[in-house]
Amino acid sequence: MTVTVLGVRHHGPGSARAVRAALTELAPDAVLIEGPPEADAVASFALDPSMQPPVALLVHATADPGLAAFYPFASFSPEWIALRHGLAAGVPVRFIDLPATHGLALLQEEREGRDEPRDGGTPGADTTDEDVADSGPAGPTVDEPTAGLRRTDPIALLAEAAGHDDPERWWDDAVEHGTDGALDLFAAISQAMAELRRDAPEPDALEVQREAAMRRAIRRAEKDGYDRIAVVCGAWHAPVLERDTFPPASQDDARLKGLPKVRTTATWVPWTHDRLSISSGYGAGVDSPGWYHHLFEAPDAPVVRWLQRTAALLRGEGLDASPASVVEATRLAEALGHVRSRPLPGLSELRDASLAVLCHGNPLPLRLIDRRLVVGEVLGTVPDDTPMVPLSQDLAALQRSLRLPAEASVRHRELDLRKDLDLRRSHLLHRLVLLGIPWGVRVDAQGATTGTFKEPWQLEWQPEFAVRLIEASRYGATVEAAATQFALERGRAEEHLGHLAASVEACLLAALPDAVAALMRLVADRAATDGDLGELMDALEPLAGIGRYGSVRRDDTAAVEAVVDGLAVRVCLGLAGAAGGLDDEAAAEMVGRIDAVDRAFALPALEPRRAAWRDALDAVAIRTDVRGTIAGRATRLLLDARVIEAAEARRRLSLELSRVADADRGAAWIEGFLSGTGLVLLHDPDLLGVIDQWLTSVPAERFNDLLPVLRRAFARFPHGELRQIGAAIKAVAAPTGARAATPGTTPATLDLPRAEAALATTLELLG
Repeated sequence: MTVTVLGVRHHGPGSARAVRAALTELAPDAVLIEGPPEADAVASFALDPSMQPPVALLVHATADPGLAAFYPFASFSPEWIALRHGLAAGVPVRFIDLPATHGLALLQEEREGRDEPRDGGTPGADTTDEDVADSGPAGPTVDEPTAGLRRTDPIALLAEAAGHDDPERWWDDAVEHGTDGALDLFAAISQAMAELRRDAPEPDALEVQREAAMRRAIRRAEKDGYDRIAVVCGAWHAPVLERDTFPPASQDDARLKGLPKVRTTATWVPWTHDRLSISSGYGAGVDSPGWYHHLFEAPDAPVVRWLQRTAALLRGEGLDASPASVVEATRLAEALGHVRSRPLPGLSELRDASLAVLCHGNPLPLRLIDRRLVVGEVLGTVPDDTPMVPLSQDLAALQRSLRLPAEASVRHRELDLRKDLDLRRSHLLHRLVLLGIPWGVRVDAQGATTGTFKEPWQLEWQPEFAVRLIEASRYGATVEAAATQFALERGRAEEHLGHLAASVEACLLAALPDAVAALMRLVADRAATDGDLGELMDALEPLAGIGRYGSVRRDDTAAVEAVVDGLAVRVCLGLAGAAGGLDDEAAAEMVGRIDAVDRAFALPALEPRRAAWRDALDAVAIRTDVRGTIAGRATRLLLDARVIEAAEARRRLSLELSRVADADRGAAWIEGFLSGTGLVLLHDPDLLGVIDQWLTSVPAERFNDLLPVLRRAFARFPHGELRQIGAAIKAVAAPTGARAATPGTTPATLDLPRAEAALATTLELLG
């Protein structure tokens, strides 16, 4: 009876080739792999032709899907090679790490012990590294413990002992590029790790428990009568899994006694190369998965084939990359590898050669190469009969019927809502957004295309959506049913009327008529009893906007119209009272609400009440007991709507600025009047002249106090507008005979020294 331990570097292409060679030579009658034993139930799917890595084993708590762990596999993962080899050979394959039933229970205990408990698995809640254990075949070093714990990198220690400062590069040169003597290689790795472990700190409790579980699994395989057992594990564990180093079985049993448990469910989900990247939130410690995949698939001529792929990518983007340049880049990469004493040019040499030859020294194309080739935009696939919750099955069926496949790369789609297929695609994407699964993100600028027949989306599938689908499955077995139930629960718990109105709009976009009807009843009840005018104002714009969807999205919006009309009346009647007596912060919030309500009254649904709204604005604009920002903004909206003429706006501005004792209000009035855009100052030089005259009259000691408010007023304008306003100010302050007279003044009365001083400060203000 023999036990052969193959200590690997997770996701190492050289380790994967060595494992394949070692297993072929050993011909084991049992293959044991580091990983959760829950994988045994679904391991056979790895031989299905439609199972294409990268994929991940997903193990989650049955009662709490948000408590989950991913175990990612790539085509170049040694564990994946071992799994497929054992299955193809018809020998038992077992996963031997600490069961996830214990690992997830320990994670749950850790979570419940935090000061701030996690939001109980609500769809849409962000899943963080602390909430999802990324483990198993993963790790930026040789191995990574289940709960994301880190240790000193053993590869770094070996590299340092060998005189190298780059551990990844040293491992590539010393181990990954080796092709012969696989069993001797693994024996040497185990011996090196044993030396490192002698001087390493005492392992933490979780690591002790994991290694005890693996030893117990090896003993069980021996007891079951297997003679040639191959164990594939992270190299760090290899020395303690050698059979002659085992402690007494009772000792390992004691270490595993009394561990907490949760009931678990296991399945396979598609994964991406991007999620294998070390920079990814769920990364498995591989910063160049696309390059590793290439090394594994093209071991005979990796350099020239890589540069051929690079040139093809650049040509596809319209950049010059000739076959002759590929030859030149190949020679340069090989020369760099020789100078740097590498057995084979690595990724750093290929990047340097690509930058110099194929990119002509321009780093921008190199970023494209890094994203598309070095990391890669690959999304794996799993068989259709892989165990899934009904909600995931429904989504998969919808993706097929709507011809909307999940892809790892970013895809832009402009849906034409006049077409039935595109309309149904839009409904699906909006429903998923409601469930906190933003596969698609609207890319139109601030809703500019909302209500038209065109709806642009940016689609990118993220592997963690699999967990969110499982979490959302408690709301329903289909996407439509789950989105409806989730919207209803969230709406009933919503206390803010404006947020509730936004939920109605979201449900209408998602074509959820039952949810729209129920939420509208809630809106009507709340609006009838809510005395907070601010909340009524917040609700008006989303509700008024619903009316424009009827002809486009084929929805009946009549139920909304009566509620919208009632809200409009109450807002118009209550605006003047609500705008008075506010502090600066509340006044700024009121200005935002006034802008939103003004946009609502520009919509067809509120056209009958538009005159009443403008009367309410005028009543606020002429009051002296409201903040200057509110009065100024109301005046500007009236001017833009052509309710008042430019002459009247100048008169009101002059009146505000004539209050010498209240220069702060004058500055605030200008801030409110100019919020949004300063083009009005370019179209009306006389208005600019009024401000100019006021600035020149403000005492110097007061001007510095007003400067922050004025800077804030002008800082929001685009640079082009500021430049034009600056030019207009120069014209206003030009010498006699070269400028138009400011209303109420004559060129002869202009005090040029004082004007130039004010001009210098104003130009500094404008940048």
